[in-house]
Amino acid sequence: MKKFMLGAAAALLMSTAAHAETVGVSMAKFDDNFLTVLRNGMQDYAKTLSGVTLQVEDAGNDVAKQQSQIQNFIASKVDAIVVNPVDTDATAAMSKLAADAGIALVYVNREPVNVDTLPEKQAFVASNEKESGTLETKEVCRLLGGKGKVVVMMGELSNQAARMRTQDVEDVLKTDECKGLQIVEKQTANWERTQGSDLMTNWLSSGLEFDAVISNNDEMAIGAIQALKAAGKDMKSVVIGGVDATQDALAAMQAGDLDVTVFQDAAGQGKGALDAALKLAKGEKIDKKVYIPFQLVTPENVKDFVAKN
Repeated sequence: MKKFMLGAAAALLMSTAAHAETVGVSMAKFDDNFLTVLRNGMQDYAKTLSGVTLQVEDAGNDVAKQQSQIQNFIASKVDAIVVNPVDTDATAAMSKLAADAGIALVYVNREPVNVDTLPEKQAFVASNEKESGTLETKEVCRLLGGKGKVVVMMGELSNQAARMRTQDVEDVLKTDECKGLQIVEKQTANWERTQGSDLMTNWLSSGLEFDAVISNNDEMAIGAIQALKAAGKDMKSVVIGGVDATQDALAAMQAGDLDVTVFQDAAGQGKGALDAALKLAKGEKIDKKVYIPFQLVTPENVKDFVAKN
């Protein structure tokens, strides 16, 4: 009996070891509200999975550092890699590194430049950026009655999301319903609240007049709000839009300062990316692009949204 029990225990340990999986995760940067929610969502989900270990690294917004992290993951023989790219134009080289090593790789949130030519065992998990900027801009257009002057705050231009959301704005303004809107200024604030505040301060100092701020994300929108309030502007006189529906953005909306945001499920993207990575590591087939829907959030539905989320 004792030998049987020892044999069973050994078999169990071998089985557990056989199913243990390590996933290397390289995040563009830890110091970002949205990406923090995404990272936490992935880590919280991993805790519910037996035998799954995450090795999470901060690329510090440095492309070379991120590539080095991927090389280190490969050298340590992880089962799969998840990457939130610093620069979406630099992903082809990362894909080649993982493909040559035969290791599954999943890009999350930021669309890689090679998304349509990803090698086997690679995929992209995010939300369709065509929806985000479109939903945001259509609502801003509705609030302005289809007429007015707008300024656009762009994210990092090295990121596909910033380029796509900005293109969404321009496309909506070409429609019959919104062609009365005019972009009077468009500059990058690199996704950051402080830079958004500084950019808005510069615009106000130059005497620029506008009716709305269309921001590629909530952080820059909140920075714009801070600068407008510091300048003594009546927040009811300007429409402010963002993307992500972060906790700070929802608080700003409930305070009457933010008029539009678009919920991007950061935790859901993290969970989806880890699921995809584990499936690819096991040799399972999945879609090359996995999209999680956006949701428009306005002062009219923000209370219900907060209650449900």
